[in-house]
Amino acid sequence: MVLCGIALTGFTVTVVCDIATRTLGRPLLWLQEVTMTFFIYGVFAGTAAATRRNDHLYLAALAESMRGRKRLAFETFNRLVVLGVALGMVYYGYLNFLDGFRSLRMPSMHPIAYLYAAIPLCGALVALFTVEQLANGWKNGFER
Repeated sequence: MVLCGIALTGFTVTVVCDIATRTLGRPLLWLQEVTMTFFIYGVFAGTAAATRRNDHLYLAALAESMRGRKRLAFETFNRLVVLGVALGMVYYGYLNFLDGFRSLRMPSMHPIAYLYAAIPLCGALVALFTVEQLANGWKNGFER
């Protein structure tokens, strides 16, 4: 959650600074890169945080209407699907990250890979939090 707050604050501050410098007729082009970086990392950190808190990605209303073994099976299936997607994000995100070293961002000339690094990082965190939820659910039940 702290990373989400930092990313949101950074995004807001850089957008305001970008607007101010453009209004003054002295735009700082690198602010757009920083803004995009804060936005991308904020989205992926938010995805991981929402998974950790079980705020989305699940069919909660349907699962909450179930009890016992039926709910256990449904919740397990949901989390295994999310785990599969997370592992896909890790694998394909890493390939995308490696490919990003062949492209440079303007005007900084930094590799675009530093933006792509958010994808496998998010996937790893979502996988970790999903495994944690599975272990806790199997041990204590998925009912809240």
